[in-house]
Parts: sequence; C-alpha cells; structure tokens
Amino acid sequence: MHTSNRLLVLESCRRASEERIVITHGTDTMVETAAVLGEAGLAKTIVLTGAMVPYIFNNSDAVFNLGCAVTAVQLLPHGVYIAMNGRTFLWDKVRKNRALGVFEEKES
Repeated sequence: MHTSNRLLVLESCRRASEERIVITHGTDTMVETAAVLGEAGLAKTIVLTGAMVPYIFNNSDAVFNLGCAVTAVQLLPHGVYIAMNGRTFLWDKVRKNRALGVFEEKES
C-alpha cells in the first residue's frame, strides 16, 4: 500500500453517497491509511478492519473483527476508526503492537 493507493481509497470514500463505510485492510499499513482518511475530515463514519490471522486459516480473527466493524460503523459518530481485537480506536490514537499481535491505544 502506497500513498497513491491511500489517496484512491480517500477519493472513493469522498465520492461514496453512503455516510457509513467499512473498509477491510491489511493490518501492516492500516494505521497509515486511517491517518489519510482521518486528516481529510470527511463528514462520514469510516471504520477500517482486518485480521491478524488471514481468513483462510483456522482460528482467524477476520469474521469477528468484521462483525465488530459493522456494529461500530452503525453506532459511532462521524470520524475514522480502526476496529480490531473487539475494540474500536480513533485513527490518531491507535498503533499496532507487532510483538503482541494486537492493536492498542497509542500512548500520548
């Protein structure tokens, strides 16, 4: 995922008539894409989600995370969020902890 790809995602969100959007995304660069979307300040609720264990493997967290994202996008106010590990995070208050394999709140 490169800047040009993130800008395409942003443009797709901008042009979408829907105000509530769920985006499935690889977890390695999800925070960076969320930042591009968050900084744009769209009047929409956008939730990014993914899986630490890909869907094709047993015990994947993909379906659980997608379910959390679908719920979150319906309940949260406008803004950009990441839904992972049964939690939702504001785009600028999250980081991926690669050592633990989870997303967590970023320390201020």
